[in-house]
Amino acid sequence: MSKDQQPILALRSISKRFGATQALADVELNLFPGEVHALVGENGAGKSTLIKIATGIHQPDTGTMELAGEPFHPGDPAAAQRQGVAAIYQEPSIFPDLSVAENIFIGHQDRGLLVDRKAMERDAATVLGSLDMDLNPSQPAGILTVAGQQAVEIAKAISLDVRILIMDEPTAALSAHEVKQLFRQVQRLRELGVAVLFISHRLDEVFEIADRVSIFRDGRHISSRPISEVTEELMVREMVGRDPSEFFVRTRTEPGDVVLSVDGLGRRGVFRDVSFEVRRGEVLGFAGLVGAGRTDIALALFGVAPADEGTITVNGTPVTIGSPTDALRHGIAYLSEDRRKLGLSMTQSVTTNITLATLDRYTSPLGLVDRSAEAADAAALRDRLGIVTASLDSPVEHLSGGNQQKTMLGKWLNAEPQILILDEPTRGIDVGAKAEVHRFVDELARSGMAIIMISSDLPEVLAMSDRIAIMREGRLEGIRSGDDANQETVMAMAVGVA
Repeated sequence: MSKDQQPILALRSISKRFGATQALADVELNLFPGEVHALVGENGAGKSTLIKIATGIHQPDTGTMELAGEPFHPGDPAAAQRQGVAAIYQEPSIFPDLSVAENIFIGHQDRGLLVDRKAMERDAATVLGSLDMDLNPSQPAGILTVAGQQAVEIAKAISLDVRILIMDEPTAALSAHEVKQLFRQVQRLRELGVAVLFISHRLDEVFEIADRVSIFRDGRHISSRPISEVTEELMVREMVGRDPSEFFVRTRTEPGDVVLSVDGLGRRGVFRDVSFEVRRGEVLGFAGLVGAGRTDIALALFGVAPADEGTITVNGTPVTIGSPTDALRHGIAYLSEDRRKLGLSMTQSVTTNITLATLDRYTSPLGLVDRSAEAADAAALRDRLGIVTASLDSPVEHLSGGNQQKTMLGKWLNAEPQILILDEPTRGIDVGAKAEVHRFVDELARSGMAIIMISSDLPEVLAMSDRIAIMREGRLEGIRSGDDANQETVMAMAVGVA
């Protein structure tokens, strides 16, 4: 972009307060036509509030906005869309029972009561074609993958003559292949002159797709630069105010006795012939591509989807695990990769979530729950894990992603497991919260807990694991440690070229 080019969207001195919380303090942001502008920062940095102001959900307390040089103050998202500003989110907002074409044009008011479906499908095909999207306009949107549903939302925005498209964590639920598809669509938007505001915790994606990057911290605008002038170290330092070397914290100690042994474990059609051991105080990392079977092994060990062959031995004794109750009885806990659907009860309190897996501990023979004991244990884990919440009675849906993750970890620590399975423990949380999770993993390993850590973040697996098990297409390709474990060797085994 030229230095004298006018921004399509300009936010000037925007501030917003919610009660005692200053969500935004005098922030600035410029978006230019045909650029991908990344907005990064920790949870609580103000990114979501800024999006909601730009799309008319919230009104700023102070400051001004301009769209193509004209005052811009949408009263709601529909008003923002009419002026060419739209947003898509991590969870697509499609109507599953309507067709792709109907979802694309559902916001249009000019089609009247009588809809020419053939014409609508032809128009939808034109929009999809302009974005190089291979979707059938007549198929139900509900059968599409998350990536497909996001593509429909992008097509809908284009059909509304969008000038600015805000993408809030759009890759969080996508596979690597689907991310590449999405980035092709973003590139097409760039070619069409659309300004894209791209928000992601995945810094590698920011470097891959962005032209410029703005960094927020604690509700303030820290910097805006061309991506060519930014390093990952600088970005992280500005996001969190400290050096990146503090993030991967692991104290190497000599592991103890074998606590979990798996021999020939398998589930028909999913994974087969998996054998490994985990020792006290050891972190065994699981690496591999999405769909390689890592989570399936975790679900078998926790009894959610039990294995149908092989043996599981805990402390030298063979055990049968047919349910999560069995797993907990044998000292195995599982922190799910999907905290919203499988890990937490979002509408219930922090205390309830922390004690959910151990409720019998607080229940008398008459069925009465000792609320004071619940609250005391929840408070202790809140303090230990640094869970930031206005109250232990607050619903966890009101917490940031990092504090939700720590609440879920607290639930399983309250069960006092011998073996803790962490499935994508830092997915969808900011770099500061990731550093805290890594510190907890190190602390737990030093205390003698055996930990299985599944992660798609290869630097995380390499930094935090004593040994790394590499999965490929439902098989354990091998276990590496020390000099044998680096990004090249692990990835080569994961894709089958080792």
